[in-house]
Amino acid sequence: MSPPPREAVQIDFSIENGLAAQWDEPRIGALVREIVGRELPAGNQYRISLHLVSDETIRALNAEHRGKDVHTDVLSFPLHDPSGMRFVLPPDRPAHLGDVVVSHPRAAEQASEFGHSLDREIGYLVAHGVLHVLGYDHEADADRRRMRAKEEEALRPLGFTR
Repeated sequence: MSPPPREAVQIDFSIENGLAAQWDEPRIGALVREIVGRELPAGNQYRISLHLVSDETIRALNAEHRGKDVHTDVLSFPLHDPSGMRFVLPPDRPAHLGDVVVSHPRAAEQASEFGHSLDREIGYLVAHGVLHVLGYDHEADADRRRMRAKEEEALRPLGFTR
């Protein structure tokens, strides 16, 4: 009997110890798989890690990795090379795309500010972070519009509405 097929995108979910938060793993997983499925070649195995953390943790990461000692809502740590260069991996090992770190307290605050659900805000931040992992940026206006359209395109069919 052959083993069951593996997911094309494996997702590692983590929550910082002591943080009163949770992932909606089915919906967030579907969101990530939707984005990766649209952006990367089919037939390959991918892995991505998602982390819910406190404001203190994300601030420390932002200071350490970006030199900005301030809170932020999401950080992305890409391991994916959008140029198409690939590391040689052992057979049956997924390519690790990177990590997305979301500040749960900041997501809750922004959900209230924007008048939508916490689930929608976390979904948006994950979509934003995954697109950064895949090489998207929003420094120029045209890039910002393109990235925003891709975020909404991924969120809409999964019921992440305002």
